[in-house]
Amino acid sequence: MHIPDGLVSNSVNAVTCVVSVGTCAVALVRANRDLGERQVPLLGVTAAFVFAAQMLNFPVAGGTSGHFLGALLAAILLGPLNACLVMAVVLLIQCLGFTDGGITALGSNLFNMGIVGGIVSYGVLRALLLVLPSSRGSFLAATAIASWLSTLLAAACCAIELGMSGTSPLRVALPAMAGAYSLIGIGEAIITTAVVSTVLTVRPDLVGAWRPAPEAELQGA
Repeated sequence: MHIPDGLVSNSVNAVTCVVSVGTCAVALVRANRDLGERQVPLLGVTAAFVFAAQMLNFPVAGGTSGHFLGALLAAILLGPLNACLVMAVVLLIQCLGFTDGGITALGSNLFNMGIVGGIVSYGVLRALLLVLPSSRGSFLAATAIASWLSTLLAAACCAIELGMSGTSPLRVALPAMAGAYSLIGIGEAIITTAVVSTVLTVRPDLVGAWRPAPEAELQGA
């Protein structure tokens, strides 16, 4: 998922960089205005958790491996724009400190994993919650579906960028990426849902996306 230097064309990287920088600028303005004393430490802890979790790979089919993305988890806890900031910090450290992803491709990586993986997938989560019953079980089910889809959507964007750059034909890159990351997304869904479920049990006030109906709160749902 981390695109190295030279794999995506300069024009594609330029466009995604403009979009990513603009989104981060808006996110910073909102964060300075809205984040309180409780959310700031949570943002740091979430960034540290996502960074550490991304360093652990798990095997999938065909001898390949994948790792946790964490963008939707950050969005559920902190909101989608703050999740983009978390991913920007994580990707920058990985790029500069571990050569995981190229510096010229940083905008593309942030676009795929932070904007698509976090902000767009959070929109999917909210759409699912509109049609599902207002309960803890429905919230966790929506979390699982949206987190699985977040990995798949990010991978699809990467494939499209490769196709637009002439690195690999889209008809080859898209099915290959979709096939592998549909399996990796299962691990993403399991980890995200488990973490959200645990935090809901211990500190539901820290789960920013959790908005139960009043009757659900009274019943302890």
